[in-house]
Amino acid sequence: MAEGVFSQPGSGARFDWGPAGAAELARVCSVLVVVDVLSFSTAVDVAVSRGIRVHPFPWGEQARAYADRLGAAVAVGRRHANADQPWSLSPAALQTAPLVDELVLPSPNGATICSAAASTGVPVVAACLRNAPAVARWLHAHGHGTQSSPVGVIAAGELWPDGTLRPCAEDLLGAAAVLDGLSMLGSPLSVEAAVSLAALAAVRNIPAAVRRCVSGQELIQRGFAEDVGLAVQSGTSSTVPIMTNGECFTTA
Repeated sequence: MAEGVFSQPGSGARFDWGPAGAAELARVCSVLVVVDVLSFSTAVDVAVSRGIRVHPFPWGEQARAYADRLGAAVAVGRRHANADQPWSLSPAALQTAPLVDELVLPSPNGATICSAAASTGVPVVAACLRNAPAVARWLHAHGHGTQSSPVGVIAAGELWPDGTLRPCAEDLLGAAAVLDGLSMLGSPLSVEAAVSLAALAAVRNIPAAVRRCVSGQELIQRGFAEDVGLAVQSGTSSTVPIMTNGECFTTA
């Protein structure tokens, strides 16, 4: 497929934001890496590490009907979790929730991007600060990150009330952590990817930055500081959740 300028041609590791960036890079990249640190990608890492197969789904009321068709459990909003419905977007809750084989995990950002990308047939990897080094190593080991087999790294971002993209610090740092690993393994970076590394290099204390950024403060003020605490544990997970054939995230 011919590459246009917006797909960052000539590089092995590329970087963009949100659903539109994902759609552009999914056309030309051999694999897409979606980063939603607070909290979809972190929740996927935790769940898949426990052996749960995770089905991403756009946020909304249809998630339960989709789960029913699959015979899967469904995650609810953090505030709606209870003893009968213990699965939610909270990584901390997913650490201790009862094990299930299949879980539909909706979210307005990361899950929505992954669900849309799945329809293109491109493999999708869920990355966060916890597993960024493992993801970079896996991509390199499987021949990705070259000009002929480029990787598209997507910072999911958040949404403003009007539905427009709000770029956010935690996803920029998470995406840059993956790109940094690829760069050290020899992947040629696009300008956009290289610029993200400058942001990573400028932050001396990543956990503190994520806790103090807008999204981190929002979760902490809502009473979910434990979720932020899990999300800032850089490089602690060796799990590489991958979705192939548009199905669900499992361990690579």
